[in-house]
Amino acid sequence: MIELKGKPVAEAVYSDINKQLSTWSEKKWNSPHLAVVLVGDDPASSVYVSHKQKACERLNFKSTLICLPATASEAEVAGALQKLNLDSGVDAVLLQLPLPKHLDEKKLTEIIDPKKDADGLTQASLGALMAGQQKVASCTPAGIIEMMDHYKIQLTGKKVVVLGRSLIVGLPLFHLLIQKNATVTVCHSKTENLSNLIAQADIVFVAIGKAEFFKPTDFKKDAVVIDVGIHRRPEGLCGDVSSENAEGWLSARAPVPGGVGPMTIAMLMKNTMTLAQLHRQN
Repeated sequence: MIELKGKPVAEAVYSDINKQLSTWSEKKWNSPHLAVVLVGDDPASSVYVSHKQKACERLNFKSTLICLPATASEAEVAGALQKLNLDSGVDAVLLQLPLPKHLDEKKLTEIIDPKKDADGLTQASLGALMAGQQKVASCTPAGIIEMMDHYKIQLTGKKVVVLGRSLIVGLPLFHLLIQKNATVTVCHSKTENLSNLIAQADIVFVAIGKAEFFKPTDFKKDAVVIDVGIHRRPEGLCGDVSSENAEGWLSARAPVPGGVGPMTIAMLMKNTMTLAQLHRQN
């Protein structure tokens, strides 16, 4: 069984960004600038934002973090995003999710200028993705596709199942897989005969948010399973799929931790680089 580890793929992405940046000084272009808006003190969000800042430092990107209290009003968050939209020195904007429950995530995400949409979640960005004309795509799905390319896992013509239909993972991933000529079925909580569908799939992407909900033998023998879930337990991190008995049953799997995780940050850096380049060329 092949372990599809994200770190080597992320390193290749960072290397490619550095190669592109090497030409910027000749053009007298400023470094790419990513701004992140963090609302509240959710521990997981704080860790993710810290990783994003470290990645920016590593690549010599400019990084701005705007922290708002958990009690911030919708108007206050909207105001912070609008200010970043108007700042010509900012290339990419990310609203860290999830937001406190009293705030409307979709409404606030929609305030971000699509030309600065670092995670590809505005309606304009999602529409471009559906039309196959995206400049950037949501970081986690884009990172998954990058992994598949890196490990030369064939998608064309394969029976593929995506478990989960969120705007952050499942639906963008569906469109990216269609662009790769896979035959894709999206499953969710209302799907009937789920066990039959996943037992027939060559490749399964699991993003349901339930710790170790599936076991490797739920999938077809020699299937490829990409586990996107991540959960904290006293004994450590785990995904949506148990790792027990995966060896000898699956042909390849993305482990948790160490699989998809590193790719999300890497693709945020790649998206920031892409938006910065477009900003300077225009």
